[in-house]
Amino acid sequence: MAQILSLSEAIQRFVHDGETVALEGFTHLIPTAAAHELIRQNRRDLTLVRMTPDLVYDLLIGAGCAKRLIFSWGGNPGVGSLHRLRDAVEKGWPHPLEISEHSHAALANAYVAGASNLPFAVLRGYQGSDLAKVNPDIKFIACPFTGEKLAAVPSVRPDVTVIHAQKADRQGNVLIQGILGVQKEAALAAQRCIVTVEEIVDDLQAPMNACVLPTWALSAVCVVPGGAHPSYAHGYYERDNRFYQAWDPIARDRDTFTQWIDTYIRGTADFAAFQAKLAAEA
Repeated sequence: MAQILSLSEAIQRFVHDGETVALEGFTHLIPTAAAHELIRQNRRDLTLVRMTPDLVYDLLIGAGCAKRLIFSWGGNPGVGSLHRLRDAVEKGWPHPLEISEHSHAALANAYVAGASNLPFAVLRGYQGSDLAKVNPDIKFIACPFTGEKLAAVPSVRPDVTVIHAQKADRQGNVLIQGILGVQKEAALAAQRCIVTVEEIVDDLQAPMNACVLPTWALSAVCVVPGGAHPSYAHGYYERDNRFYQAWDPIARDRDTFTQWIDTYIRGTADFAAFQAKLAAEA
């Protein structure tokens, strides 16, 4: 059953060094505030999982929180490379980063397999792809019924999944609206799940066939208004394209990046203080 906690307390209680952590949200509802809190609490040796790692994982990798990345495509969407990710892979700064790269389809299926308590996922894919040559976690098997050659990848079962959503009710049930990505699958695949939300309401007023994560599938719900910024939250705020553009020169240089996170993340008490600091300097 989900407990309604502060984000700081939820990270302290449910995320530990050395664990596998998934922060999911596909262009939308990206749990930025949670990534900041992981940095504030100096988590280390994490295996990070994410479809399309973007700024949140550039931050975590550059801050020294990650030892391994399981992902499908990585970049600053609409801008270019993730410079902290590249620096870790190419030059081992702040320390070496292991990578396991998949296609979107494979990683999505891996979450589904994890949520289904299966050891691996099977899909039609990777035929003619070079990814299988560099990723030992991509195997090929023969269908026992037809003999067809199929790809297989290990299921993803995070110790902790963190997502952002629009709202929760006072019992800890969570409503997600708009682009879903793999939040539902990642949440159900995990041993523990933390959800940051824009608000807590008396009644979710969920429309028919809406995505509602039940309280019994979650560990904690944390109220963090604006917690997906600079990504967007459908019905609450738009994507901050200028932030993504401004991130490129910040992340490109090690000293500039370190100074930025020391000032804006480690130097602020929580995400609300981070937002206030950004607004004051705008």
